[in-house]
Amino acid sequence: MADLPRVSPWRRRSRRVAYQNEWITVFHDEVTRPDGQPGIYGVVHYGGLAVGIVPIDDADRLVLVGQFRYTLDAYSWEIPEGGVPPDEDPLEGARRELREETGLEAAEWRELGRIHLSNSISDEAGIFYLATCLTDGIAAPDGTEELEVRRVAFDEALAMTRDGRITDVLSMVAIQAVAIERLAGRAVRGTRDG
Repeated sequence: MADLPRVSPWRRRSRRVAYQNEWITVFHDEVTRPDGQPGIYGVVHYGGLAVGIVPIDDADRLVLVGQFRYTLDAYSWEIPEGGVPPDEDPLEGARRELREETGLEAAEWRELGRIHLSNSISDEAGIFYLATCLTDGIAAPDGTEELEVRRVAFDEALAMTRDGRITDVLSMVAIQAVAIERLAGRAVRGTRDG
């Protein structure tokens, strides 16, 4: 099925900033809905791009990061991930996030996919990468992060996405993308840095 250009059935009549901080802006929009009736819409606009990294070592172990998530009031196991400001190249941002959160450097990188997160209320977009040929270093997490780094067999990480131990959507999609590639028989290799 070919992608056809579409015209939005929504019409924005006005927009104001309801809230803003360093990472997000919340817009309050007065709209005309697709059914022609007046309405409102709240949009969470993200100042950066989400990046996620699936770092797999030579023993086929995936490096996961554990941290307490304030928004959920719960502990969360995830792939290394973070935000990339608009003026930073997404791959460079992914390299930075991997280094900061785990201390790892990767010699091979490959983009796995792109997603939109919570697209009914936000414009947050994400890119996720496979990182291989890893070398250890020293992590330097942000002051907002108290992280635990764990290496688990890839198959165990995949099981974690199915049994509820990993619930972060970027982590789930990225890990499952690698699993799908493996099932499809594709070579999971990146481009060596020059």
